[in-house]
Amino acid sequence: MERLSRYIYGLLGAVLVVWLLFFYVPNLLSRIQQSVPFGFVRIENGWLYVLGGIIVLIALILAYSLILTSINNARSGRRKSPWPLFAQGVTHLLIWIVLITAFYPVLQIVAASFDPNNSLYKFAPPQSDNLLVRSRVIPDFAQASLENYSKLFDGVQIYAYQWLLLLVALLSLLGTLSLAAYRRTIGDTQEGSPLANTQGRFLSIFTLAAFILIIFLSPSQFTSPNTEAKFILWIRNTLLVSGVTGALAVALTATAGYAFARFSFPGRYSTLLVFIFIQMFPGFLGLVAIYSLMSNLNLLGTYTGLILAYSGGIISFGTWVYKGFLESISKSLEEAALIDGATKWQAFIRVLLPLSAPMFVFIFLLQFVGTYSEFILANLLLTGTDSWTVGMGLRNFTSGQFQTKWGLFAAAAVLGSIPILAIFYGFQRYFVSGYTAGSVKE
Repeated sequence: MERLSRYIYGLLGAVLVVWLLFFYVPNLLSRIQQSVPFGFVRIENGWLYVLGGIIVLIALILAYSLILTSINNARSGRRKSPWPLFAQGVTHLLIWIVLITAFYPVLQIVAASFDPNNSLYKFAPPQSDNLLVRSRVIPDFAQASLENYSKLFDGVQIYAYQWLLLLVALLSLLGTLSLAAYRRTIGDTQEGSPLANTQGRFLSIFTLAAFILIIFLSPSQFTSPNTEAKFILWIRNTLLVSGVTGALAVALTATAGYAFARFSFPGRYSTLLVFIFIQMFPGFLGLVAIYSLMSNLNLLGTYTGLILAYSGGIISFGTWVYKGFLESISKSLEEAALIDGATKWQAFIRVLLPLSAPMFVFIFLLQFVGTYSEFILANLLLTGTDSWTVGMGLRNFTSGQFQTKWGLFAAAAVLGSIPILAIFYGFQRYFVSGYTAGSVKE
């Protein structure tokens, strides 16, 4: 009975796939292809090429599964079914299709950053023998230029010590990536291994060199009259604001989370409910109150006001996450420290804080990533091009009607995403461990 039900479900699934591939999808694509935008090439029955390519790949996966299974059965003398291997191959094919679809806009942004025309509206298709290029499926890099990137660095003066720091940062970053790739190759996953310690030293050197570069980068080094030439300064402003905001968020959530996890006081449960209630409302509902508060404190147009406004947004969520993390740590560790003569503050500093390092990194990165590309609050509080952040600078490229500088916008977006991508990739494991540790109570 169980085998019969599997065959029935398999038959129904096959009928559904055939209906989707041969009836629903062709009708949908034919309706889409009725109107072709200017500058694009319509390929008659182009969906058949895509569908045919997918069917060929599935057929290759099936042949590979049958051949490999038959070889293994002949060697081992067993009779294993090839369908699990075939299902795994089809699953990987679908995953690759989803990944290509997800990263396709990134390819278009990168291609637009090398386009010197600063326009997305091209009425003439690219002159190429490649059908995918002429139909704009693949960007045309024949006329690629670094003009947009050079405009972002126009008139920027770099001092000798800054070139030295930049060289140190690049070499340490290269060493970090090389050691990470080598450790993955040899399967070294131990955190306290010599290679892991060396990788940590390289990462610390890179962080220190980048921090010094950011701190000592001055607006006077940007001498070009063009606004877009200050984009590196905007990245520096954003890194400074996001870094200080992340550090302040860690300090606030650490103390608040410890109080709610270890102390019992009147209103504790009600305050936690208020934190949950606050998270139900979007942040822009408090813009009027934030503006009025910063105006009364004379903090408009300052990074101090923006940092304070950013830091208040993480308290509710960060407190809940860190509270859950502390509740997963046994109280016996603190009790042992108290028996040895430590105070509660010493137990918190010397016992809990070292154990909470991954959670603090998680909270810091969560706040850093959240504020890096924020635009609404920064636009409300900051004035003057020298104090702009990345979000405000990108908005400047698309502010004028019929004057959108798409090439510069794409180049600035690619350049501005490099720091956040590097930081997120380097510490992404803390996101996973942080979410897991903060949501499970032992």
